[in-house]
Amino acid sequence: MSKGRVLATGGTGYIGSHAVVELIKAGYEVEIIDNLYNSKAGVLGKIVELTGVGPKFYTVDMCNRAALMEVFTRGNYDAVIHFAGLKAVGESTEQPLHYYENNVGGTLNLLECMRAYGVKKIVFSSSATVYGVQESPKCEESMPTGAGITNPYGKTKFMIEEILKDATVADPSLEVSILRYFNPIGAHPSGLLGEDPNDRPNNLMPIVMKVATGEIEKLTVYGNDYSTPDGTCVRDYIHVVDLVKGHLATLERMRPGVQIYNLGTGRGVSVMEIIEAFSRVSGMQLPYEIGARRAGDLGSLYADPSLAERELGWRTELTVEDAMRDTLAYLRKEGLKLRA
Repeated sequence: MSKGRVLATGGTGYIGSHAVVELIKAGYEVEIIDNLYNSKAGVLGKIVELTGVGPKFYTVDMCNRAALMEVFTRGNYDAVIHFAGLKAVGESTEQPLHYYENNVGGTLNLLECMRAYGVKKIVFSSSATVYGVQESPKCEESMPTGAGITNPYGKTKFMIEEILKDATVADPSLEVSILRYFNPIGAHPSGLLGEDPNDRPNNLMPIVMKVATGEIEKLTVYGNDYSTPDGTCVRDYIHVVDLVKGHLATLERMRPGVQIYNLGTGRGVSVMEIIEAFSRVSGMQLPYEIGARRAGDLGSLYADPSLAERELGWRTELTVEDAMRDTLAYLRKEGLKLRA
C-alpha cells in the first residue's frame, strides 16, 4: 500500500534523485518535475534500475506557473519536497536577479499551486548558509538567521524560509518542514547516481572529482591560516544517502506549523582531511595548491543535529570514507579513469 503521493521538484538533481530512490523504496508514489538546467534526463533510467519503478516526469520550469499548475491538476499530491533551485554561490553574485527570480519566484509559484489544489505539506531544502556569520561555529536551529549572508544564493534560501513562515501564519493548517543542509558529499553505493553538475563546479567534492580525473589540473585550497587544527576551513560533510533519509524521517512526522531541522553529522572535517581521505581511499595523491582566503569564508561551521535525532529519530550512519568510496564507484560507473 502506498504511503502517499509525493511531488519532488528538482527530482533529477544530485540530492533530489537520491531522495526519489529512497522514497520509492520506502513505499511512496513519486512524481518529478525538473527543467534539466543542472541535471540530466538519463538519471530517470538509473532510478528505474535501482527501484524497478519509473516515476512520472514533467519537464517543467518552476518559473512557468501555468505549466506548474497543469501538473497539479493531475497530481492529487499528499506532499511536496522542494529541491529545485539554482545553487552556485559564485554565479549568484554574477546573476542575482536570475537567482531571485528562479529560487524565490519559483517557490512562490509552487506555493500558489499548492494552495489552489489543497496540498498542505511541504519539505523545503534549505541550507546552512542561512546562519550567516555566527559567534559559534556550532549551528543550532534556535540561532538567529540572515545576518552576514554574503551571496544572493544564501539570501534566497533565507527569504524562502521567511515566506514559508509567513504562509503558515496565514494558513495554520500548513505543515512545513525546513531542512538546513550542511555539506552533502558522496554518491549512491551502486555508483549509478552521483554529483554531476552541468554548470561549473562550486562545491569541494565536484572539484575533487574533476581533479582526480584530470579535467582540472589541481585543487586550490583557499587559505591555510584559519584557527583550525590544520589551518584549512572546517565544514560538516554529510553523505548524501544519510541526508535524503532525513527527508523520509521528516515526512513521517510532519505536523501543522513550521519545523526546522539541521541535517549534518555534528562533526567538522577540514579541506585537507577531505583531500587526505580521497587520496587514502583512491590510492592516488590529489595535486593541490594553497591559495588566498576567499572573501566571506568562515573558518569553521558545523551542525548541531540533536533536534533531528530527538524529534525525527534520525542520525547519520555513513562516514567521509564511505562517501569517498561511493564517489569512486560513481566515477568508475561513468567510465571515468583516475589520472596516473
